[in-house]
Amino acid sequence: MSILFENVTDLDLHETLLCGQCFRWKERPDGSFGGVVRGKAAVARMEGDCLILDGAEGSDRGMWHDYFDLGLDYGEVKRQLSAIHPILAEAARFAPGIRILRQEPFEALITFIISQNNNIKRIEGIVDRLCENFGEPIFGGGAGSSGGRFAFPTAERLAALSPDDLMPIRAGFRHRYLIDAAQKVADGTVDLESLRTLPYDEARAELMKITGVGVKVADCVLLYGLHRLDGFPLDVWMKRAMAVLFDGIEPSAFGQYAGIAQQYIFHYSRMHPELFG
Repeated sequence: MSILFENVTDLDLHETLLCGQCFRWKERPDGSFGGVVRGKAAVARMEGDCLILDGAEGSDRGMWHDYFDLGLDYGEVKRQLSAIHPILAEAARFAPGIRILRQEPFEALITFIISQNNNIKRIEGIVDRLCENFGEPIFGGGAGSSGGRFAFPTAERLAALSPDDLMPIRAGFRHRYLIDAAQKVADGTVDLESLRTLPYDEARAELMKITGVGVKVADCVLLYGLHRLDGFPLDVWMKRAMAVLFDGIEPSAFGQYAGIAQQYIFHYSRMHPELFG
């Protein structure tokens, strides 16, 4: 089984899946990527301008179209952003294939809590162990040589645990943050879906009710989990990039697609360390 999307532009799987916005895709020797999204496993690959999802069921076509944000014209987004600042135009040209994925909100919340003070390889290991220990097994979809992997655990599943129960995932001080997040989502204290339409500052404040969620993690959840494209997460690296490349310019100047601009700037800066002396 496969799903084929034709005439796909502005999508590079390597740039999109390995840029640090998601943690459940693994690159394979042939350049394709195996991953699990919303409990569905598939292998993603590009052939020319065709996106192919091997192992995906036809009934899930809409879900995959949504996940890769294929409904947004990124060429037009780049044209709009490029008109704002010449360095942003250069950054957009340098990484033309990055898209902002539409991830499941709870998964984004948990993975970005895990991401605090962590590198990508370790984040991926913790997330893998979390799913293996507490997620439901799934089969097929090219999920791996064994034919099986695991769905991301639900808020309800994690809410029933204690921080000590998470010892097998080896996330350290983050264990209690993860349980608090799951409990607040499961009992409705934090309604993730409502954050799609709340004013941005209010949505951020709602997420920050969760222990261990600060401004940066909240902004990541809003951008990558709730597709708030006006979000602009600022870590130490991005603050430095803004100071050097866009001195005196606030992220709000990038408008409704500031989150996409952030990805272009981050990638451009990471690939050009010489700019930062």
